[in-house]
Amino acid sequence: MEGTWGDGLVNVVDVEATCWTGSPPPGEVSEIIEIGLTVIDLQAGRRVSRHRVLVRPARSTVSAFCTELTGLTAHEVGQGVGFAEACRLLSAGHHAGARPWVSWGDYDRSQFTRQCLATGTPYPFGRHHTNAKAVFTEAYGLRKRPGMAQALEIAGRPLEGRHHRGEDDAWNIAGLVLHLSERGAWPAASGHRDRAT
Repeated sequence: MEGTWGDGLVNVVDVEATCWTGSPPPGEVSEIIEIGLTVIDLQAGRRVSRHRVLVRPARSTVSAFCTELTGLTAHEVGQGVGFAEACRLLSAGHHAGARPWVSWGDYDRSQFTRQCLATGTPYPFGRHHTNAKAVFTEAYGLRKRPGMAQALEIAGRPLEGRHHRGEDDAWNIAGLVLHLSERGAWPAASGHRDRAT
C-alpha cells in the first residue's frame, strides 16, 4: 500500500517562514512561505522527485532580512497559495497523511503544528516523523547537533542549490537521509521512534 513504511517512500520536508532580525513587527507572526518536499525511495536508495509550494502569508510580510536569507521576495510569495490550500496539496498530492516524513530538526513540524492550530487548518501529516538531525548526530557520535550545511561537510557531500531555500534544503536533507540509510543508520519501521530536537 502506498504511503506505508513497506513501500520505502518517504517525504522529506523543509519550510521557510517569514522572519526578522529581531522580534516580529507588531501584529505579525512567523508564517510558512515555502514548502520544499523531496520524495525518496529508501529501498532503491534514490531521490525520486522534488517539489516546491509557495505559500502566501496572511498575517505577516516578507522582510528585507527574510529576502536576503532565503532569496524569496514579497512579490514571489504573494503569487503562492493560501496555507490551507498548501496543506490540502500536501495531503492530496503527496500522501502526507500516510507517508512517513522527515525534517532536519523539529522546527518544521512545530511550525506546521502552530500554524494549523492558529488557522483552524487540518494538520496534513501523519504521526511517523523522524528528526534527521538527531539520527545524524547519533550515527556520527557527535556531541552537538549540526546544522544541515555542517552535516553535509561532515558527510563529505556538496551543498546543492541555495541554503535556506526550502526546495533545495529538502533535496540536500534527502541526500543525507540516503547517506545514513547506506550506512545502516536510518531507523527501520520496527525501530521507529520520533526524535525531538
